[in-house]
Amino acid sequence: MTRLKWCRLRGTGIVMLAMAGLFVSAAAQAEEVTVTIDNFTYKPEVLTIKPGTTVTFVNHDDIPHSIVDNGGKFRSKVFDTDESVRMTFDAAGNLTYFCGLHPHMTGRIVVAP
Repeated sequence: MTRLKWCRLRGTGIVMLAMAGLFVSAAAQAEEVTVTIDNFTYKPEVLTIKPGTTVTFVNHDDIPHSIVDNGGKFRSKVFDTDESVRMTFDAAGNLTYFCGLHPHMTGRIVVAP
């Protein structure tokens, strides 16, 4: 006989946990992480995430920045001090990016299952 336990996970609804395995709704699997921009650098410089993760880029510098993929897959709007941009990464891959206003600023996102 399998024992079941019910719990609430971050307001995403009820999730069933079984002793033989873990069953989680798709909404509960979605993750969110933050990349900060400070002193003309992205922190962390290299970020490893799972597909479906939403990354929030937050600008703590006193000048505007943007996020541009080296491969041309995405380009953010220019965002100013204490503004942010959110992007969701669904496909696995290794994405390098830079600031469209300051190309010496670089970062990398590794999307892996």
